[in-house]
Amino acid sequence: MIPLAIPDLRGREIELLTQCVEDNWVSSAGPFVTGFEDQIAALAGCQDAVAVVNGTAALHLALLSAGVAPGARVIVPDFTFIATANAVCQANAQLMLVDVSPQSWTLDPELVAGILDRPDHGVAAVIAVHALGHPADMDALAKLCHAQGLPLIEDAAGAIGALYKGRPVGGLGDIGIFSFNGNKTVTAGGGGMIVTDRSDWAERARHLSTQARASDAYTHDSLAFNYRMTNVNAAIGLAQLERLDEMVATKQAIAARYDAALIDRDDIELMPRLDWAVHNCWLYSVRCHDRSAAADLQRHLNAAGVGARLFWQSMSSQPPLSGAPTVLRGVSEGLSGTMVSLPCSSNLSEEAQGQVIAALESWR
Repeated sequence: MIPLAIPDLRGREIELLTQCVEDNWVSSAGPFVTGFEDQIAALAGCQDAVAVVNGTAALHLALLSAGVAPGARVIVPDFTFIATANAVCQANAQLMLVDVSPQSWTLDPELVAGILDRPDHGVAAVIAVHALGHPADMDALAKLCHAQGLPLIEDAAGAIGALYKGRPVGGLGDIGIFSFNGNKTVTAGGGGMIVTDRSDWAERARHLSTQARASDAYTHDSLAFNYRMTNVNAAIGLAQLERLDEMVATKQAIAARYDAALIDRDDIELMPRLDWAVHNCWLYSVRCHDRSAAADLQRHLNAAGVGARLFWQSMSSQPPLSGAPTVLRGVSEGLSGTMVSLPCSSNLSEEAQGQVIAALESWR
């Protein structure tokens, strides 16, 4: 089976992991953690970065650090991975699920504007998600949020290396996050990162991630969490960052080959590429006309030895989130269950991709 998205560990990962063992820095402290934070902060163009155990923890801390109080309303795109919604719930805030733009498949600024125009909107923060690695329209969303003093939180979990109007993602909002899960372009085995120019928010996130320890005498000033990244994970992440440009360029080349093979198909829609964005092509996905066709395509590809998978379902269709208020107009619902993700690891060979393309061509 040609895998969907697996780590590309062809760099200095073993060398840096060996150094962790030799130096006995394997827990949630060590030079690689600091080095990883510094490099991700620079990559996002931010002053501060805080390394944590995963992207969901990063979002949770971002919400708390930005001052989102229990019961406050947070706008989340209806088309996202459930981790975005889970982080809001973990912060004891209230989800408001808002539809995405049909052009970008990311949070629709027009709908957000309509919500914030209401005097009783009750919104305390907005989370924008860069779906599939394509940036959301951050300028439009930032203008709306800043007009009302609301923090714009940037979920760039899968978008490292993407650009919005020439600017790197992660530092486009008031606080942003990355994920380094095993299926991401840059992996640390597991891990996440908070980035921001607000030093007070970064300090708060770091404090909460380390059990809110107030002194060496084991006094604590808040209920908090054990969310810190280990030096071992950071070592893998640093080795991966050394090859970031190469891996993003390879993913973009893989996407270009898929595009060329599929551009004339009337039964398959390519993923968005808007002029103001440079897509990092994290998880190459195509859209079918309906759910039945998508399920049939997945079955066909799997039978041909291709590890294709159906992509996200809307948040409003998830039973645990059924009570959340919504502002929808059918875009997220139309995307749900109609998208199929194709193998696109940065170590995918052209031969293997050729097998995927041949399987796609035989599905007519």
